Amino acid sequence: MNVKPLGDRVLIKIQESETKTAGGIIIPQTAQEKTQTGVVIAIGTDKDVIKVKENDKVMYDKYAGTQIKIDGVEHLIVKMSDILAILD
Repeated sequence: MNVKPLGDRVLIKIQESETKTAGGIIIPQTAQEKTQTGVVIAIGTDKDVIKVKENDKVMYDKYAGTQIKIDGVEHLIVKMSDILAILD
């Protein structure tokens, strides 16, 4: 499925959270915190407002956007204002 965001929206592929600690302890899924980082897959049509580009790694607001599955992989559609930072 091909998804193209409209307006000031951005499609982000959610980064998977860590399932193990540095010491090797496995963290159960119920105790894992929702990740707030991901990779920009597509940007909307309002190029003047959008300050990120495809393949940028970004941090977004914890409760932002609409979650969707594309080919079995979790993605998020968020407004540009919900993106907090670009990560290097």
